[in-house]
Amino acid sequence: MTDDSEDDAADASVDGGADPQALADRVADGDLRLYELDDHADAETAATARRLVVERDTGVDLSATGDYAFAAESADSNIENLVGGAQLPVGVAGPVEVHGEAADGDFYLPIATTEGALVASVNRGCSAISAAGGATVRVTKRGMTRAPVFRVDGVAEGAEVAEWVEDNEDRLAEAAEGTTSHGRLQSVTPYVVGDSVFLRFSYDTGDANGMNMATIATRAAAEVVEDETPASLVALSGNLCTDKKPAAINAVEGRGHTVTADVTIPRAVVEERFGTTPEAIEEANTRKNLIGSAKAGSLGFNAQAANVVAGVFIATGQDEAHVVEGSNCITTVEAREEELYASVNLASLQVGTVGGGTDLATQSELLDVIGFAGGGDPVGSNADGLAEVIAAGALAGELSLVSALASRHLSSAHEELGR
Repeated sequence: MTDDSEDDAADASVDGGADPQALADRVADGDLRLYELDDHADAETAATARRLVVERDTGVDLSATGDYAFAAESADSNIENLVGGAQLPVGVAGPVEVHGEAADGDFYLPIATTEGALVASVNRGCSAISAAGGATVRVTKRGMTRAPVFRVDGVAEGAEVAEWVEDNEDRLAEAAEGTTSHGRLQSVTPYVVGDSVFLRFSYDTGDANGMNMATIATRAAAEVVEDETPASLVALSGNLCTDKKPAAINAVEGRGHTVTADVTIPRAVVEERFGTTPEAIEEANTRKNLIGSAKAGSLGFNAQAANVVAGVFIATGQDEAHVVEGSNCITTVEAREEELYASVNLASLQVGTVGGGTDLATQSELLDVIGFAGGGDPVGSNADGLAEVIAAGALAGELSLVSALASRHLSSAHEELGR
C-alpha cells in the first residue's frame, strides 16, 4: 500500500457521524480501548463515548464534566482520553497599576480558584498599590533550562567533557537552534559529580514557556556531545534543570523568568487600606516570612505567592505544575519614616503566551483580558509582560495577607468570605 493510500485509509476510519453509544459498547466488549476511540470518530464524539464508558463503570453522572466551552479537537495537544472539562470559578482582582518594561498601565488579574477570600485579598492589595502610584516591575533574567546527565569513566574523563563543552558551546548552539525557529541557546554549564556529568542548558524561548522546545533542542545538542566526547547520555533530564520540583538551583540561578516587583506606600494609605501600620507589617513579615521560613528550611520566604501564581496559571493556560517553582519567592518589607516599602522576587516564574494551554478558548480569552495573548512584538515581550503583571499580583497578595496578620484580621476575613 502506498503512503497516500495509507493516509486515505486512516482518514476513512474516522467517522464524524459515529454513534457514541455504539462506540461505548465496543469498548465494553473489548473491541476498542479508550485511547483508540479517536481513530474511529471525531474528537467530540470520542469524548462523549468515553464519558458513557466511565459512567457505566462507575455509576457517576458526568453531565457537568461534559458541559465544557472549548472545542474538543482544540485540546488534542493538551490532553489524552478526553472526557470533558473541569470548571473552576474565575474572579478578577484589580485593576492594578504596573510600571514594567513590557507591562505599563492598569491591568486586571484573572484568578481561577476555589479558595474564598483569596481574590478579595489580592484585590485589596491591588487597590493599595494603585493608590500609591503603582508597582515597579522588572524581569532581570530569562532562561528555560534542561540538564541531561551523561555517564563517564571517572572524574578525569568528566573534566575532559566539561572542558570540551566550554570550548565548543557554539557547536552545541548550532545543533540546538537547528531544531527551532524561536529558541536561542544562552549558556551551557557543566557539573561533574564522580562518573556523572550534568550539562545545564539555558534557552531564551521567546513568548513560549519553552519546556518542550528546550527538551528537543537539548536532545540534538546531546548527540553532538556523545559524538565528540567519551560521555554517554543516560537521561535527557538529570533533575538539575530543575523541573517541577523544589530546588535551590532555581532559587539561585533562576528558571523561566526571574522577576522583581516593588512599591512604596504612604503611611496614610497603609492605615486606610490595611488598618495597621508600616511598623507592624514589617515585624509580621520579618518574623513570619523571613525567620519562620528560615527555621522551617523553606525555599520560599513568602506568605502566599503560590496562591496568586496558581490562580493566574490555571486561568491563563500555564503548566500548573510549575507552581512549585513559582512559589519560590522572597518577600521583603521595610518601614521608612512616613511610608512602607515592599517587594517580591520570584526567581523562577515559568510562563508563556503561546503554545500549551494558552490556545484554549477560556485561557486565550483571559490572556486577552490581561493584554498579552499570543506572540509579542518584539518576540518575548508578551511573556515578559505576563510575568510582570503576575509579579505585581503576587506583591498585592503578600501585602494584603501580611497586613491581615499584622492587624489580626485574617480569621475574620475567612469567616466572612471563605466559609
